[in-house]
Amino acid sequence: MSARNDNVPPEYRPIRLPDGAPLDYAPNNEQGVVFLFSDLARKRFGLRVESVQAGFPDCIAYRGSKRIRIEFEYYSSNFATHRHPAAGCDWIVCWIHDWPGAPKSLRIVELRREFGVGFSVWFQPVSGEYAAKLGKSNSWDSWSVPSQAMEGDLLLFYRTAPESCVRDVFRVAGPVGHVEADWKGGLDYMAAIHRVCTLKAPLHWSEMCANSVIKEAGFIRGKMRGRYRASEYWPELYQMIVSRNPNAERELKMFGPDRLA
Repeated sequence: MSARNDNVPPEYRPIRLPDGAPLDYAPNNEQGVVFLFSDLARKRFGLRVESVQAGFPDCIAYRGSKRIRIEFEYYSSNFATHRHPAAGCDWIVCWIHDWPGAPKSLRIVELRREFGVGFSVWFQPVSGEYAAKLGKSNSWDSWSVPSQAMEGDLLLFYRTAPESCVRDVFRVAGPVGHVEADWKGGLDYMAAIHRVCTLKAPLHWSEMCANSVIKEAGFIRGKMRGRYRASEYWPELYQMIVSRNPNAERELKMFGPDRLA
């Protein structure tokens, strides 16, 4: 079990968990994942835990007579980062599942879903013909998405210069697959997407740069040159959006900041 968690951003602000959860706030490290899972292991998954150890795999449990080897991670992708062999494990228990290419032999238990705080927010730049195409439909069966995005996540499509704004808000409406891309040669991470809302008053680059909290974000420093996970800034972004677009509050109800991962 690794005591480090290199992937949690330093500005991470924990989200309050529902009443009755064993932690008041969402975990920000692997130890918190272990603690939350200990509360669910028997009553939710029917497991008897035999041992928890420092070496790989972190935990040995049984369901009936079946032995289950469990590795705890904050992000599921850390399993690959730590170079653990898939053949030596049965389950990954994590807070956020961000590894679409995980071996099918591994069961991924994503605890944020178990506690009802199950989505992330992503910025995705779009320009030219794809920006025009995006505005022509409310649903697409296959669209390129961030490699770590998961079904249920929120996509803020950032229209590059000269518009320099977010106008289109979509959700990932199906499983993310690493498949042959229909818009370029080779593989890409693709999923169905569905429109959540269109912002009549777009969220402009200049407005985000002027916000005292958001101006320090990686996506601002990187000038939107990439697909950034922006969940930790969603409370501020959400307020900026709904203050300019009152109707969007109803459309974004299921994506309230209190439901963040």
